[in-house]
Amino acid sequence: MNTKIYKALFLAIGVISLGYMIYGTGVGVIWENIRLTGVWFIPVIGSWLLIYILNAFAFRAIIREPRLPESNLSFWSVLRLTISGYAINYITPFVALGGEPYRILELKPALGMKKATSSVLLYSMMHMFSHVLFWLASIVLIVAVVPLSDVMLAGCGILLVVGLILGYWFINVYKKGFLVSTFRVLEKLPFVGNKAREFALKNAENLYEVDDQIRILYAQRRGVFYASLVYEFIARVIGCLEIYFTAHAIGMEMTLSQSLIVSSGSSLFANLIFFFPMQLGTREGGLILALRSIGLSATPGLFIGIVMRIREIVWIVIGLALVSGKKEMKEELVESVKL
Repeated sequence: MNTKIYKALFLAIGVISLGYMIYGTGVGVIWENIRLTGVWFIPVIGSWLLIYILNAFAFRAIIREPRLPESNLSFWSVLRLTISGYAINYITPFVALGGEPYRILELKPALGMKKATSSVLLYSMMHMFSHVLFWLASIVLIVAVVPLSDVMLAGCGILLVVGLILGYWFINVYKKGFLVSTFRVLEKLPFVGNKAREFALKNAENLYEVDDQIRILYAQRRGVFYASLVYEFIARVIGCLEIYFTAHAIGMEMTLSQSLIVSSGSSLFANLIFFFPMQLGTREGGLILALRSIGLSATPGLFIGIVMRIREIVWIVIGLALVSGKKEMKEELVESVKL
């Protein structure tokens, strides 16, 4: 199948999932919660535009290389790819396993398969790495701000150790690569071992080249590495604003530090149960637990979760519109060069 067929398939899946999401939430519930949120709904939506802009800066920094003129994609094309990719991620059961193939297919005509694959993989890793650092920073903030019982303190200690281990693993991946070692592990597993071995042998050159791109980012493009990481981390911090705005929309007194803790705690819970489509129910449960942990009423957790769900629906609509309406990356690159 060519890129246009894949795009049509992604769009069809997106429209069906979006319809299910709206039906599951309820049109009446969506409208009532928008009404209750009032003018605060505008900064809730707007905060995510800022997040996506920072994500696009991080993604574009990874894509661009001075030695590859074809990698000089316009910021607008990368922003549109960022938003549409996350829209697809929202509606796929396994987070980040829907939007990533789509991004690769969109970048392939302009960059080639190897560069497109390595760029998307590197950005996805950076996105996850920033999440780990955000959790680590949040744990420090929780210990400093929240009165903790011995059990909660022990839990924070365990999460801190796990976060540090994950951080160490990410750094090792950046130093040594990822794909070749992953396929070596897959080759030893039952059922999939033979298929993984065949794929690795057939695509050995491509796998090694993508791993080289991963190592080069950390070893030779260190400034780009840290710039991308800073963009992603700031985007994580800004993500707490929608909880802060929504809480104040219903008269709930919440500080920015509390909203950051709630955002981190709820996202941690949702990512631990990442296989639920659109994180149905997991986010709301995480919000309720996080609100209780900082001594606030858990009741608004459901309202905040619904508003976040509505925000997702808005950006899914925008993302799917970008999927259906945008040009091929190669065409956009040609036009940008002409300008």
